[in-house]
Amino acid sequence: MVGKNITAHPSAQNYIFITPSSSELDLRNHRNVLDFIKLQNPDLIVHCAGVVGGIQANINSPLKFLVDNMDIGRNVILSARQCNVKRLINLASSCIYPKEVDGLLSEDMILTGALEPTNEGYAFAKIYALKLCEYIRAENSEFKYKTLIPCNLYGKYDKFDPENAHLIPSIIRKIHDAKLHNYPQVEIWGDGTARREFMYAADLSDAIFKCLSNIDAVPNIMNIGIGTDHTIQEYYEECAKVIGWHGNFTYNLNKPVGMKKKQVLIEKQSAWGWKPSTNLSLGIKDTYDFFRTQE
Repeated sequence: MVGKNITAHPSAQNYIFITPSSSELDLRNHRNVLDFIKLQNPDLIVHCAGVVGGIQANINSPLKFLVDNMDIGRNVILSARQCNVKRLINLASSCIYPKEVDGLLSEDMILTGALEPTNEGYAFAKIYALKLCEYIRAENSEFKYKTLIPCNLYGKYDKFDPENAHLIPSIIRKIHDAKLHNYPQVEIWGDGTARREFMYAADLSDAIFKCLSNIDAVPNIMNIGIGTDHTIQEYYEECAKVIGWHGNFTYNLNKPVGMKKKQVLIEKQSAWGWKPSTNLSLGIKDTYDFFRTQE
């Protein structure tokens, strides 16, 4: 999702992007990655590849989320260093923060507490990649390997399969199906009060292009967020409003919901001089419009 949003951004025309698919380049294979980077000799790498999914996918396949993502991160970052690529933007995830935090998640909280069990494997892999970038910078300051930590994302090019989707695309699929089949109810996992911060993926792409314009000015580790959050219930209600479904919600209290609140502190981002521009209603509408083209 993130990579396709980057290449769809208006500023992409100012760059030449090399974007191999997973069938063209298996990032889990170190030799293939090293040979590819040597051949292409890129000026900069944006590392946004990985095995991703929502709570259910993480619970079903924790080994895959840990091992594949560790392999991908190691191969991309260390091969870039070996090939003397001096600039790299590494995308982490807000799931790398401790699960028991009162208030906003700040960059200095990484590795200060236990992780949320429902996506622990993915989080460990992302912390590993972040640390690789940190150690490479520490050994040689010429290597500008910066890590962005986005809040939760949604948008065009996402997965809409409820078994693998992130929260908002999963909600879109469920409510779309409810409207299509005249279902009177849609189930919410938990009681709907857990809070999440979601950013439209095209806005993250905008932040990445700001990084490309001057990577020296980018903090070594920086949260990227919208500065506010909503309850799970509110995301369901906004999706229902956009889609035009008027049924009721039920609550499955036996299902996992993850952290009670997850919102990143954006002081570094604000000082850097960037903020997102897409409000929730417009973002969901654009995402739903895209979903309709994929049916």
